[in-house]
Amino acid sequence: MKPFSSTVFFLAALLLLAAPLKAMEIGGHVAAEGRLFSSEPLYPEQKHHNGSIALAPEFYHEYASGTSLTFVPFLRLDSADSERTHFDIRELNLLLVGNPWELRLGIGKVFWGVTEFVHLVDIINQTDLVENIDGEDKLGQPMAHLSAPTDWGVFDFFVLPYFRERTFPGKKGRLRPSIVVDTDNPVYEDDDEENHVDFALRYSRVLASGDIGLYYFKGTDRTPSLIPETDNNKTVLLPYYRQIEQTGMDLQLVTGKWLWKLEALYQDNDEDPFFAATGGLEYTFTGLGGSMADLGVIVEYAYDDREDETASSVQNDLLLGMRLGLNDPAGTELLLGLGHDLDDRGNLLQLEASRRFNDRLKIFLEGWIFFNTDPDDYTLYAIRRDDFFRLLLVYYF
Repeated sequence: MKPFSSTVFFLAALLLLAAPLKAMEIGGHVAAEGRLFSSEPLYPEQKHHNGSIALAPEFYHEYASGTSLTFVPFLRLDSADSERTHFDIRELNLLLVGNPWELRLGIGKVFWGVTEFVHLVDIINQTDLVENIDGEDKLGQPMAHLSAPTDWGVFDFFVLPYFRERTFPGKKGRLRPSIVVDTDNPVYEDDDEENHVDFALRYSRVLASGDIGLYYFKGTDRTPSLIPETDNNKTVLLPYYRQIEQTGMDLQLVTGKWLWKLEALYQDNDEDPFFAATGGLEYTFTGLGGSMADLGVIVEYAYDDREDETASSVQNDLLLGMRLGLNDPAGTELLLGLGHDLDDRGNLLQLEASRRFNDRLKIFLEGWIFFNTDPDDYTLYAIRRDDFFRLLLVYYF
């Protein structure tokens, strides 16, 4: 067991013993998932379809002093991909509340961003890529997080003492690169490797018609470069994690039924500094056809000035979407998204739908279709035969 894993389990046992179980709130969910792929696998080791189950309980306890404990473990068992069968601590932290500050110690999750399809500025937590290709599932991040609200806005300070490596599908998994990523042998620019201490500072403020966030990050890049390596006539990809300094912003403004969004960043590193931005608008038609339904139309554009075509799959892309909310008792929602590469290197179509059966049972349907893929877009071309639908049944307890 790695030192980080041993420390996590020790802290989990210690904190749970410290809280009277009879006073602890217990919730969470269990989910059954099936992923059906429309085509045979592109690579011979891959399985065609896969099923899995996931368990994510949530434990919360508040002490008389106002200090609170949150513990959210996560476990997935997958039928096809051993790399997708994994355990993680999404959250395990103590929240200390002062006046007017808050201090969170342990393992936590932090999300930054306002756009719908691409979250450029979200950098604190590592992506759990075996969970989903949309990049929205994150691993728990060890941190000390101090939040200080003032009359001028909120200042957040982060010390991140341990780095989490990105997860990748294994050789039997779908939605993977043509060459398997060897996650057991990562390469780091810094000699401290995963023990490098990262820092981040963020300022955010609620405006009269929206909100703004600015941040500075210094540490290990969450997005690795993939380096081909041959050993014993076998080629694998090694994830390379470099040191970066990154400055970013997110802005969201509301004017009537219009919602304007922008995320932008500049990253400085020793190899390939770059600028990237994504932004757009969303307009909502309320009371569609005299009903309770709302329809939002989304238009976004993503830009990345890196010349390395494998660095990002959204370098010059138009992103169109439609969000339908029926506002019915079942909470029925539908999102359709189309990503069009303006350099003609590939397109994708995305579907997300959800509906509640009752207070405890909810069904999700997700679909991804990749078409007109070009070899110049390494990311999409490697999964060109991996169109799939994902059916998810979730029970909340």
